[in-house]
Amino acid sequence: MCGIVGIVGKSAREIVLNGLSKLEYRGYDSAGIYLNDQKGNEYITKTVGRIQNLKDQMTSDEQGLVGIGHTRWATHGKPTENNAHPQYDETDRFYLVHNGVIENYQEIKSNYLSDVNFVSDTDTEVIVQLISKIARTENVDAFTALKKALAKVKGSYALLLVDNTKPDHIYVAKNKSPLMLGIGAGFNIIASDALSVLDQTKTFADLQDGQVGDITNDSYVIESLAGEPAVVQPYTLKIDPNATSKGTYEFYMLKEICEQPGVLRHLEQFYLDQNGEPQIKAKIIDMLAAADRLYIFAAGTSYHAGLVGKVLFEKFAGVPTEVGFASEAGYHFPMMSKHPLFIFLSQSGETADSRVVLQEAIKRNIPSLTLTNVPNSTLAREATASLSLEAGPEIAVASTKAYTAQIALEAILAKALGEKIGNENARAFDLKTAFALAAEGAEQVISSKEKIEQLAQKFLLPSRNAFYIGRGIDYPLALEAALKLKEVSYIQTEGFAAAELKHGTISLIEKGTPVIALINDPLTADLMRGNIQEVIARGASVITIASKKLAVDDDDIVLPEINYYLTPLVSVVVAQLFAYYASKDKGLDVDKPRNLAKSVTVE
Repeated sequence: MCGIVGIVGKSAREIVLNGLSKLEYRGYDSAGIYLNDQKGNEYITKTVGRIQNLKDQMTSDEQGLVGIGHTRWATHGKPTENNAHPQYDETDRFYLVHNGVIENYQEIKSNYLSDVNFVSDTDTEVIVQLISKIARTENVDAFTALKKALAKVKGSYALLLVDNTKPDHIYVAKNKSPLMLGIGAGFNIIASDALSVLDQTKTFADLQDGQVGDITNDSYVIESLAGEPAVVQPYTLKIDPNATSKGTYEFYMLKEICEQPGVLRHLEQFYLDQNGEPQIKAKIIDMLAAADRLYIFAAGTSYHAGLVGKVLFEKFAGVPTEVGFASEAGYHFPMMSKHPLFIFLSQSGETADSRVVLQEAIKRNIPSLTLTNVPNSTLAREATASLSLEAGPEIAVASTKAYTAQIALEAILAKALGEKIGNENARAFDLKTAFALAAEGAEQVISSKEKIEQLAQKFLLPSRNAFYIGRGIDYPLALEAALKLKEVSYIQTEGFAAAELKHGTISLIEKGTPVIALINDPLTADLMRGNIQEVIARGASVITIASKKLAVDDDDIVLPEINYYLTPLVSVVVAQLFAYYASKDKGLDVDKPRNLAKSVTVE
C-alpha cells in the first residue's frame, strides 16, 4: 500500500525520488518528500497524484544529506496536499512519514492535543504533534519523545521521523507495517520495500514489531519501546535489480503474464527432483500430516488460488480443507477441528488481514504455513514454517504470476502430503509432466494473444458488464477471471458457478451482455453447454474457452490438453490477457488501476 523511503549520509534527493518511483506499483494517491542539507536548509514538497508531479514541483536547489519520502493511499482524509506526508508539527521542528492506521488518534487529540491547531485530517499528524509536545513539555530528545509518544498509540505503523535540530539522524519505528533497514558504506537507508532501494544496497535488516531505531550515516541503534537493546540480523537479498524492469514490454502486467511459463518450469526444478518427487522439508510435511483439517486463509487473488488448493488437497491428500477470507476470520474465528493447520497465501507476505488471523493462530498454538513470494516478509517470519513461491518480483497491481505459483506450490504440497499418508491419487499424480504441459500450454495461449485482443475489442470494450461462468474447478477460476477484468478495466464483472445463474442472476442478462464460459470439467461439460444455450437465449454474447478434449468446432479458444486439476494454470492466462487488453485498449493505466494497492498493509 503506502510506500516509505528514507536515507541519511548520501545525496538524498534522487535516491528518495527513485525509490518512491519504484514503489508506484503499490498504489497511492499523493506523495511528498522532506530534505535537509545539514547546513540549516530544509525543503518539503507535497503533491496529489503521481511521483512525476512531485519531481516537476521541485527545483534543482532542493538537495539534502538526509531525506524521507512517502507515497500515500488515503485512509484518514481525502487525497490533498495538506493530507500528504510528510506531516510536521506546529513548531516546524519534526517531520514524519507513516504507513499504517492509528486506531486511537481521536482519543489522543482529545486527551493530549486539545490546544494544537491541526492542518490535516490525518492520524499521522496526531503522532508528530504528540512527539513535539512531549519533547517540549518534558524537555527530552527526539528519540525519547518518539518512544514516549508511541507508548500511547494503538494501531499499526511504520514511520520515519526527522528532527531538524539534529538533521543527521532518522528515527524509525515499526508495528504491524513492514519496514527494513538497508545498510550501506557511509550511509543507511530505511524503506518499506527492499525493491525500492536495491540499486543502493543489497544488505538489509528487518525491524520487528515494537522496535524503534536511531539511524545515522554510519551507525544504527535498534531497541524496544522500553529501551531494551535489540539484536538485528543483517542478510543479503539475492534479487537482480533488473528483474524489476519492464524490459521491452509496455506494461508490467503483460511482462508478468508472459513470465508464467518460466515460473512453472522454475518451480518444477526448485521443488521436484529428477523423478518428479517433491522436495519439501520433512518437518513441513510432518506438520501437514499431523493435521486432521487444513484451513487456507487469504484475500483477493490469493483467496481464489486457495479455492483451487482446496480441490488439490482433498483430491491428492484426502484431507478436508476449508478456505476463508482472512478479513472475516480474524474477528469471527471459525470453529476448529481437533488438529487444525493454517495455510496462509499472500503474494507480499504483508497482508494485514492475514496477519490478524496468524496472530490468533499463534495464541491458540495452531501450527501454520505461509506460501509467499517474499521469503523475509512478516507472514513468512511469524508462521511456524514458510515456503517461497519463487515467482520473482511482481510489480503490476493485478497479480498474475503469483497466482499461478500459489496453485503450483499447492499442487506440490498436496502430492507430498498425499504420498506421506499413502494416498493412491498422489502416487499417480505425475507433476513433472503436468507442469511441463502446463508451461507449454501457457506459452501457446500467449502466442495467440492477438486473437484474444480481438475478442476483447469486439465483446468486452463496448460493455459495462460481463460474466464468467464455470463448473467444477472452473468455478474458482471464474471468480479470479472476473476479478482480473474488473480490477484493471473497470468493467463490472462477476464470476458464477454456471448453474447458479438461473437461480436469480440470469435476470441481468440482456442483449449483448458478454458471458465467458470455461469448459474444462469433463463431468459437467454437457451441462455447461446447456448453460451456454440458456444465456444465448436471453441475448448474451458468449465467448467459449474449452480444453481440447471437450471442444467443439465453434469454440472461440481451445486450450491444450493437460491434467484437469491443473487447468487453471492455463485457462487463467486467457483471462489475464482479456483483462490486460480490455484495459490497455481503453487507454487505462494497466499496472496501476484506480483506488487499488499492491500490498494491503492496513485492515
